[in-house]
Amino acid sequence: MTTATASPPRKRFYTQLWFWVLIGIALGIVFGLVAPEPAKGVKWLADGFIQMIKVIVAPVIFCTVVVGIASIGNLARAGGLALRALFYFLVATVVALTIGLLAANIFAPGSGFTGQPSASALASAAKQVEGGASADQGGITGFLLGDLLPTSFLGPFVENEVLRVLVLAILTACSVSLMAAPLRTRIVGSIETIAKVIFGIIKLIMWAAPVAAFGGMAYTVAQFGAGSLTNLVKLMGVFWGTCAFFVIAVLGLVSWWAGFNIFKVIRLIKDELLIIVGTSSSESVLPRLLTKLEAAGASKQTVGMVIPTGYSFNLDGTCIYLTLGALFIIQAGNESLPIALQIGLALLMVLTSKGAAGITGAGLVTLAASLQAFGGEFFSAEAIAVGIALIIGIDRVMSEGRALTNCIGNVVATLVIARWQGELDRDRLKAVLDDPSLVNEAMELEHGRRDEKAAEDESAEKREPATV
Repeated sequence: MTTATASPPRKRFYTQLWFWVLIGIALGIVFGLVAPEPAKGVKWLADGFIQMIKVIVAPVIFCTVVVGIASIGNLARAGGLALRALFYFLVATVVALTIGLLAANIFAPGSGFTGQPSASALASAAKQVEGGASADQGGITGFLLGDLLPTSFLGPFVENEVLRVLVLAILTACSVSLMAAPLRTRIVGSIETIAKVIFGIIKLIMWAAPVAAFGGMAYTVAQFGAGSLTNLVKLMGVFWGTCAFFVIAVLGLVSWWAGFNIFKVIRLIKDELLIIVGTSSSESVLPRLLTKLEAAGASKQTVGMVIPTGYSFNLDGTCIYLTLGALFIIQAGNESLPIALQIGLALLMVLTSKGAAGITGAGLVTLAASLQAFGGEFFSAEAIAVGIALIIGIDRVMSEGRALTNCIGNVVATLVIARWQGELDRDRLKAVLDDPSLVNEAMELEHGRRDEKAAEDESAEKREPATV
């Protein structure tokens, strides 16, 4: 008798997070349809989950970026990685903005609009426009002083300002990289320990993901299940279709060039995508992506640099939303924007799209800020308020599309840049894409085990030798 090579034990479906998220989504849909008024009151479950996730996003980004850069021990090599990442992000941003423009011109979802926003939508839109105005500080200088450069060391953590946290993390990492090797190793080890504590907090928070999915879907169905204006439904359809085209055609082509299959990548991160569907926030899965991509063969340095940076600089879904939403507002006002001005608007949005992290509603504020910064007769304060009021009712449904596209885009970016950098174990990636269960051990170690009964059953299975 010979002992067969043991393969990773299959997890029972009812012990996996995605299953309970699906249960939460299904129950939320039923509740929203059966009791729409009470269902609108459970939105706080999703909001509370996102609020808790926001608490740990800034520390996670800081720790992973510092460890990712400082562990390289070579600023020139780290700089090369950063330049490759930023170049990729810039190209992806331009492509996503362009595809959004093309979709808006081809399908014209706002043409023929005759409806009027409700009073409550106008009031809510006024707040979004006010937020957009505060975000618009005037061009490059305003972006640098108002969004990028920190005003204190702890302030960005308190306010959850991702871009400023990123700047502080890069400065800290550069400082640590210049230290003597023994001291640098101790500091990096200490920060990794802190990161493990934060991941422990995440383990606890993620138990609430199915409940958050229930609350988010119940509210969404109750709010919009009775039907909407034809143009708004068309806008949703065009947006989701454009995002799907971007993922399958654009990211699929990039993935094929890099030597892997986009559909297998999506299968690998299906748990994270289901969490996003329930919460409408890509930030809720940031720590899980860090662990999963490293376990799939990308180096810790690349993952630690690209994923957190991509959450501010590589927002493909948000870029599609910005140009598509802007032209929808123009079309809904029975106006047209010349191609030259459309290109100018897209170029402006290359800048304004940065920093619109994946929190629900951030895209709407960014859209308002972009339109105000562009100015002109088409985007007066009144026109922006009316346009935002038209979109605000369906923004949550579109927010899910933004978050899903942003997440997939950043996963593909990490794997592509890791290969470009020569820091991707392609054999390991191929094995993981063929059998995603290979990352289960790493995911359980960092993000929690399943129920004890399943663990005991698997332990018993491992103790019984297989024979041939």
